[in-house]
Amino acid sequence: MPPSARQHLRDPLTTSARAILRVVVGFVFAAHGWQKYNEWTITGTAAAFGEMGVPLPDVAAPVIATLELVGGVTLILGFLTRPVAALLALDMLGALVLVHLPAGVFVANGGYELVLLLGAAALTLALVGPGRASVDHALFGRRNSRMSVLA
Repeated sequence: MPPSARQHLRDPLTTSARAILRVVVGFVFAAHGWQKYNEWTITGTAAAFGEMGVPLPDVAAPVIATLELVGGVTLILGFLTRPVAALLALDMLGALVLVHLPAGVFVANGGYELVLLLGAAALTLALVGPGRASVDHALFGRRNSRMSVLA
């Protein structure tokens, strides 16, 4: 990596921006996972998924609820950020295609604006990584680490 690129990764504004994005997106995903477990219950979530046409709703409901809850928490911490963010982006792609796209843009009508925004934010984190203010950087951020791709 050229010195100018390394300096950019250490820029305090870039570090702050990545941390803010991770924490906010992680919080929203965790809240939605929590909602699927506690407000709607997994049984209710599976029933809703079935009504929406989600394939294998009895399997999808606990998998998606867990991914969103645990994945959201791991984003907040900046732990395994790239793979978890990629999975969350795929989650939102599925929600977009299977459920929200036909309803148009606006979430008030069941549309895709929130799903699109969360998917794009998760994909961004998968591409750029968690930044220096993260567990990934603390564990894997050394230049010689084989796991540095995570940070």
